[in-house]
Amino acid sequence: MTMPILAGFYPDPSICRVGEWYYLASSTFEYVPGVPIHRSTDLVTWELVGHALTDAAVINAPTGIDGASSGIFAPTLRHHDGLFWMVTTSIRDAGRGQLIVHASDPAGPWSTPVYVPDTDGIDPDLAWLDDGTCVMTWCGHHPPAIYQVEVDPRTGARLTDRVELWRGTEMKDTEGPHLFEKDGWWYLTVAEGGTHVGHGVSVARSRDPRGPFASHPVNPIFSHRSLPHPVQATGHPDLIELADGGWAMVYLGTRPSGAYPGFHVNGRETFIAGIDWVDGWPVVVEDRFAVPDRDLSWDDAFAGSALHPRWVAPGVFPGALAAVLGDGIALAAGRGPASGEQIAPLCARIPAVGFLATAEVLEGDACLSVRMDARAWVGVERVGEVVQGRAVSGPFDQRLDSLPLLPGDLLAVRSTPSRELYGRLGPDLLEPGIVRDGRFVPLGAIDGRYVSTEVAGGFTGRMLAVEALGGTAVVVRVAYEEDPRD
Repeated sequence: MTMPILAGFYPDPSICRVGEWYYLASSTFEYVPGVPIHRSTDLVTWELVGHALTDAAVINAPTGIDGASSGIFAPTLRHHDGLFWMVTTSIRDAGRGQLIVHASDPAGPWSTPVYVPDTDGIDPDLAWLDDGTCVMTWCGHHPPAIYQVEVDPRTGARLTDRVELWRGTEMKDTEGPHLFEKDGWWYLTVAEGGTHVGHGVSVARSRDPRGPFASHPVNPIFSHRSLPHPVQATGHPDLIELADGGWAMVYLGTRPSGAYPGFHVNGRETFIAGIDWVDGWPVVVEDRFAVPDRDLSWDDAFAGSALHPRWVAPGVFPGALAAVLGDGIALAAGRGPASGEQIAPLCARIPAVGFLATAEVLEGDACLSVRMDARAWVGVERVGEVVQGRAVSGPFDQRLDSLPLLPGDLLAVRSTPSRELYGRLGPDLLEPGIVRDGRFVPLGAIDGRYVSTEVAGGFTGRMLAVEALGGTAVVVRVAYEEDPRD
């Protein structure tokens, strides 16, 4: 299976079921609001219903380059006793411990976070035992291992000392634990090998949820490392029992392309596989679910009284950057035109390689860009009566071609996928430009590898960003149209 169920930057999936409905949470790092919650009845088509964390102070990510890939790490989403529970790590507040919120409705409102003290680390999980005890399992660092403690999830209080459950196999970075019970066995799934091409899924089991845990004899049970598969970096699993009694696994993966060693640009995405049980162990069946390739184009004229939930922002709530006018948005002042570091972009995920994005700016100076972080982006800037292409990659800041601005010009960025496998091309060609009289006019071209994870680093994916330059700006439309050739 090569198509994700959530395309674009939706990593570290966690899933739960309530009746016929399935709910899925993802990590978000510096972006606000954090931890999107999707729902589905068929495990293939998903609808965004809300976010578990809407307070930028809880996410605690600085604006600008200092905030890149900070904020919220991997969550776990569970349903117990009529409530949804989400536990995660706000990485700059990891010293306060793992944070827990709950809600009766996944669309919100969610409770104020509580923190579990003395649980420094990442990737927490919640599970309830038969007697109602809640245990939190997480990846700790001193020494590196998977640990567990009993907690009161409403208050965050620790009820026991931590116990070590498992140190994983000999692969590096044993993390992302999830604990669940089936047929009298407690299973502990983890991610190992690092969240890139060595990524994989390992599992251990025990008759007691507090351990000791015995490793599967042939871990990892799932990985695409060293395989000629279009989806790489597969791992960070979460398993779910289906309404019909079957089982499935959600996991993250990337779709690299371009010249060796390959570049992925849309982030770590969420995929799904079936699970069979053989001799008391899970067996991954990759092709059980048919996931179609979908056109995820959209066109936003900012009608109504609130931003569409596709819009997020690094470090701040998007409503702090964009005032909805009913027929457009007023963007708050951002970086000056001389600066190459984005500090106040309004962003939406890019789920494909191959697209044309446009923005209609009514007033003020503005920029439309494809970004990986505040210092890795390609875009087009409108400053005064001039439009100019620009590419920023770390310390390198290149101004490209420019044209006089004419009435009706739309800011535009085009991505054309690379079809070359063994040459010098990256995953795509990014061209900042304008759309004039219905025709795209490029203002330079940049190899898309400069806006990839492999070059920029970090844990996120490409975003479409619109921002005001210097003063405020009014934008009346932003559109994203996927290339059918992708």
